Amino acid sequence: MGFLSEIPDITFKNPLFCGILGNTVLSTVPGVSGAGATPEKTLLTPVLDAELITWGAITSHPVRPDTPTGCPTPASITRAMMDLCGIQPLFINAGLRHTPTVPCLDVYGMMGDDPRFRDAVPRAKDLVRKGEVIGKFLSKSSDLLVLGECVPGGTTTALCVMRALGYKASVSSSFVNNPVPIKEEICRMALGRIKADAITSPLDIIRYAGDPMMPVAVGIAKTYSGELILAGGTQMLAVSAILKEGGGSLPYVVTTSYVRDDPSANVRHIAEQIDVDIIFVDPGFGDIGHPGLARYCIGEVKEGMGAGGAMFLAHLLGHSKDEIRKTILSTVSVYS
Repeated sequence: MGFLSEIPDITFKNPLFCGILGNTVLSTVPGVSGAGATPEKTLLTPVLDAELITWGAITSHPVRPDTPTGCPTPASITRAMMDLCGIQPLFINAGLRHTPTVPCLDVYGMMGDDPRFRDAVPRAKDLVRKGEVIGKFLSKSSDLLVLGECVPGGTTTALCVMRALGYKASVSSSFVNNPVPIKEEICRMALGRIKADAITSPLDIIRYAGDPMMPVAVGIAKTYSGELILAGGTQMLAVSAILKEGGGSLPYVVTTSYVRDDPSANVRHIAEQIDVDIIFVDPGFGDIGHPGLARYCIGEVKEGMGAGGAMFLAHLLGHSKDEIRKTILSTVSVYS
């Protein structure tokens, strides 16, 4: 495979990268998410990632932008691509536990609750409406929107939503060893509530078992008039599954080859079931000359904060694979 598994026929003049930030309390369940030094600290990750991409450094807390094993976070890749492309990213606060420290569009959502016991996103329909307003707004200033997300624990909510919609889904993880049993048990309990209450509407399924990113992304997708790219793996496939229930065309999904190659997930099969076109970006981190980045090849981190979509955008803007790799390497080397 080359740098991209497929090169779509997209023409544009004014691209924009946008990241939707959100939390779900599921990331604090021990073992669910690797997007933080401790389960409780996963709730800070979207805020810190947005800082890194916006300012080029994490400014509010004394933490490094890598995992304990030295694997650079996906946000550092996205930051590198924003620098390379000369793009100022935009962030949306869909529902965070901690107040963001960078400028954001705010839909005044709340952190997602635990779908095992309570409705996860009680105001899902309201968040869709607000996403629709943002989609219309962004249509006035851009004709290509690469829409990423940062929701620690979001692959678990994605699993719940896609299973509730009837898809045979297995989702990826930021861990090398996917905590499948924990996710499956959470999903079993969430689906039990959904079945007991005879919930079938896609928005009600988000309300019961999703996270705040999902309805905002759905709303944006409904009204954005330009070319939309959903930048992410199984979480954006969940958004695609929701959109499919509403009819109409589905945007491309773009993610990394590391998500595709996760043996514990069935990303290709999910995309086939939904009938959505998915593009994989292969940056070749194995021989890039950085041991931390090479850990992506063994299944650590894999994707996040729209990193795959950011590399995809850089390529569409005419930057070569070598340019992209060199910029990523120079960016993450500053943090080493």
